[in-house]
Amino acid sequence: MQILFILLGMLGAWEIALIVIVVLIIFGGRKIPELMKGLGKGMREFKNATKDDSEEPKETEK
Repeated sequence: MQILFILLGMLGAWEIALIVIVVLIIFGGRKIPELMKGLGKGMREFKNATKDDSEEPKETEK
């Protein structure tokens, strides 16, 4: 994971622009919003799942 951060830190403006252009060519302009919407939904579900796991289970009264 640290390698990813190092590589991202080494990217310049030209490299980022090239990546954006390649993504646009591969997926097209219409698919990008759908992909981002799906990514946001997945992140939200992951956040909710980790939040639920961190809470201690409550004891139910009989």
